[in-house]
Amino acid sequence: MNRAAKWAIGLGIAGGAALALAVRRDRPASEVETRRARSPSRFIDVDGLRTHYRDQGKGPLLVLLHGSNASLHTWEGWMDSLTREYRVITVDLPGQGLTGPDPKNRYTPLAEVSWLDAFVGALGLERFTLGGNSMGGGLAWRYTVVHPERVERLILVDAFGLRREEPIPFSLRLYETPVLSRVVRWTTPRFMVKRTVKSTYGDPRKVTPETVDLYVDVLLREGNREATRRRFAQKDSDPSLEERLSEIKVPTLILWGSRDEWILPKYARRFHARIPQSRLVMMEGLGHVPMEEDPHKTVAVVRDFLHQTEARVSAHPAAGLQSARQV
Repeated sequence: MNRAAKWAIGLGIAGGAALALAVRRDRPASEVETRRARSPSRFIDVDGLRTHYRDQGKGPLLVLLHGSNASLHTWEGWMDSLTREYRVITVDLPGQGLTGPDPKNRYTPLAEVSWLDAFVGALGLERFTLGGNSMGGGLAWRYTVVHPERVERLILVDAFGLRREEPIPFSLRLYETPVLSRVVRWTTPRFMVKRTVKSTYGDPRKVTPETVDLYVDVLLREGNREATRRRFAQKDSDPSLEERLSEIKVPTLILWGSRDEWILPKYARRFHARIPQSRLVMMEGLGHVPMEEDPHKTVAVVRDFLHQTEARVSAHPAAGLQSARQV
């Protein structure tokens, strides 16, 4: 055997060993739930999908949606402040968090709009303020376009959904590649998750080991990585919804991290230009998940927005009835 052949075999063995070391099995749902589904967590059946959510506080309604490969825990830094005046519902979206994979594999944007409508219907919610971060922000504005009768106000936090001029981040791009998506479905070591989470912060030093542990838990929850692979394989069934952004007539807060490298600040300005009743607040020094990175500063902006628009929302007859029922 010549030297080149030996080198090739050696590299192949080394590569195989490295891949084997990187493999992470799914974690049983019951194990992850024991750690993460603590009070006030609840579960409800939504169109055949056992859904994890939290319902906290009393007052006018807010529904908040997390981003890709995250969970409802992303909003916990806001809860102490918001629940003093508002009823806040957070939820793990299909294929993510403790909700886990949808047995019917409904992951296109319009399918998720339908699922969200089923979720709020299952809880008996009629009108509410809707907010979302990243992918959850994309779901929030699409839902508002399709169901304007339900949404009183809209909060977009570094929201996804506009046509991009740059590739999506590398860690997500892997899920778009047919072969690599099957590899990354199993090979997600903790250091890779840590690097990805740090890339979403304007100041990576703020990422704690506990935050990384949470992201690892919800990613490795059984079925979630396969659901992510399937979600990225499904295309937007109605990209024309973007052309209807100007139909959004409710007060809208666009909250963005100035150092967001996942969805650049220029997209915040595009949302602002296309949604008539919108206001843009750029959070200096923060990244893609500003509500995690600086919950106190970001929730103060949200509370100001809610207070300043309260009278306009309460003037709507249906909104007034809904608020009276929830207090």
